[in-house]
Amino acid sequence: MKVYEAAGLRNVAMIGHSGAGKTQLTSAVLFDAGMVSRLGQVDDGTTVTDYDEEEIARKHTLGSSLAFAEWNRHKINIVDTPGVANFLSDSRAALRVVELAAVIVDAVAGVEVSTEKMWTAADELELPRLVVLNRLDRERASLDRSLESLHGVFGRAVVPIQLPIGEERNFKGIVDLVAMKALTFAADGSGKATEGEIPPGLKDNAQAARDALIEMVAEADDTLMEKFFEAGTLTQEELVAGLRRAVLAAKIYPVLCTSATTNVGVSALLDAIVHYGPSPAERQFRTKHAKTGEDTAAGTSDSGPYAAFVWKTVADPFAGRITLFRVVTGTLKSDTTIHNSTRDNQERLGHIFLLQGKTQVQVPEVKAGDLAAVAKLKDTLTSDTFAEKTSEVTIPPIKFPDPVLSYAIEPKSRGDEEKISTSLARLKEEDPSIAYTRDPQTKELLLSGQGQIHIEVTVAKLKRRFGVEVNVKLPRIPYRETITAPAEAHGRHKKQTGGHGQFGDCKIRMDPLPRGADFEFVDDIFGGAIPRQFVPAVEKGIQDARLRGYLAGYPVVDFRVTVFDGSYHQVDSNELSFKLAGSLAFKDGMTRAKPTILEPVMDVEVYAPSDFAGDLMGDLNSRRGRIGGMDTRGPSTVIRAQVPMAEMLTYEQTLTSATGGRGTYSMEFSHYE
Repeated sequence: MKVYEAAGLRNVAMIGHSGAGKTQLTSAVLFDAGMVSRLGQVDDGTTVTDYDEEEIARKHTLGSSLAFAEWNRHKINIVDTPGVANFLSDSRAALRVVELAAVIVDAVAGVEVSTEKMWTAADELELPRLVVLNRLDRERASLDRSLESLHGVFGRAVVPIQLPIGEERNFKGIVDLVAMKALTFAADGSGKATEGEIPPGLKDNAQAARDALIEMVAEADDTLMEKFFEAGTLTQEELVAGLRRAVLAAKIYPVLCTSATTNVGVSALLDAIVHYGPSPAERQFRTKHAKTGEDTAAGTSDSGPYAAFVWKTVADPFAGRITLFRVVTGTLKSDTTIHNSTRDNQERLGHIFLLQGKTQVQVPEVKAGDLAAVAKLKDTLTSDTFAEKTSEVTIPPIKFPDPVLSYAIEPKSRGDEEKISTSLARLKEEDPSIAYTRDPQTKELLLSGQGQIHIEVTVAKLKRRFGVEVNVKLPRIPYRETITAPAEAHGRHKKQTGGHGQFGDCKIRMDPLPRGADFEFVDDIFGGAIPRQFVPAVEKGIQDARLRGYLAGYPVVDFRVTVFDGSYHQVDSNELSFKLAGSLAFKDGMTRAKPTILEPVMDVEVYAPSDFAGDLMGDLNSRRGRIGGMDTRGPSTVIRAQVPMAEMLTYEQTLTSATGGRGTYSMEFSHYE
């Protein structure tokens, strides 16, 4: 395998909504470039990038995977990313290491939820984008409707540089508006194209679309704008050069037409990636100064000190930990020792390899700008930076979202208890957006993730990869108890047996506090009614009793206890006696302090097409939710509300069935009430 320099590389991420055809398109790209001998199909489970058993079973990408294609003396690194809402954190991580995003849009459905979310993520990184209108061979596929949807959400900078020849099932080729020629593709799925004249029925449309493209290219550049006003058009050379500059500056987003299943328009997409996509040498990589923390940028150079960024880790039960990295500057060679500057330790690189899905292709070295992988590093995890000890460059870590939903898990067999923790630790290396903790109150092991599908997939991976079977159940809601009225209480513990007895006596005052204050203890003893050394024992007794709860066994919070009086015995008083007295005083006070239950309330954002807004608001109201506001974004509506956590445990199924899978939601803890 040839080692490519930065100028000959293109790094592209396939992003978009679930089901738009990202994986199928990647499969067609690899087939047309001659990297694989047959066109893999998602429905058959034969694609290169969906190789995980769970992905094949669900027919959805669940984690970013890497592949590469050689085309016109360039190497294209392709990152196929998930479009399912629960797994978008992995897609966002992939955007950090590419120079170009191919936004795959379903020509039937138009812009969908994940399309918008990933577009926003690309906006934050100022990434150039190509918009790929895929599935044009499907029933009800429409260029006009799709462009209307794209313009409505992303603005007029989304401009076609191709028009489809034929509609729906008759889609057989494209009109290239830059070169003004037609490409007709073979009907046998081989992807072979024949160049020819534009069909007579499309000539007027093609000329109008080309004029609109020339106008947009002129708008993006002041010099071209002047020439356009003088001549009324641009020359072919000015159009080609101006379009590339506008794409690199993220001022224009060209639209291309494809059908991945019938392999139409895919070779033209490859040409566009090579021609319009920036090489790593043309875009600087975002870094930070290690000491000052200031934002900096690293140029891409093969010589000089090395720096690399770990953007993903794969937990393989056989090969161990596989680390995927991007070389930012310098060159990394196989069988060398490098420095992990994040953890300040040395790592031994074994064989460096390129990934074609799960197939490893060994290379002697990788140069700046390239994406590669290495196995069996000891301590390196996602977001780590490799750099020389003296380097002052560090790379900002990838931000992963906090988990929003927790389920309680327990092993099916007693022998698996120890394996659960080690297996979950391995999976957390691969997917930092999961978390597992043991609830101190309920003693349950909680697995937390981005949603129900995320938890189900994690549990399936536990079984398939590590042989650990678990039962999943809804967790106990972490209710709390509190008091609503002040009260005074008395607790006396007296026990007389042969020899030393036990004696402790205290009087306390209990007052409610505002939400979130938890617990306060005030020592207000005067005149030594209780000796100083025994006051902490009273607090300990109250603490133990409040954590055990009074009404329903939930911790009591948001109150103040003031110990103001008591008595003691010279011989019989000790710490245990006052601890028990404190506990008795707390229980006595709770009988008069009007205790009540608090429940956790979540901040919820629901994102769905505007047609469903009324039904969804009604549903949230029926869940005791308080609607906080609504925003319209293009064809979608965002509803913000506060809803009790107990009502949200099964919301995902309701939302999916109510919106036909087009709605998503996110939630995070807000407060108790």
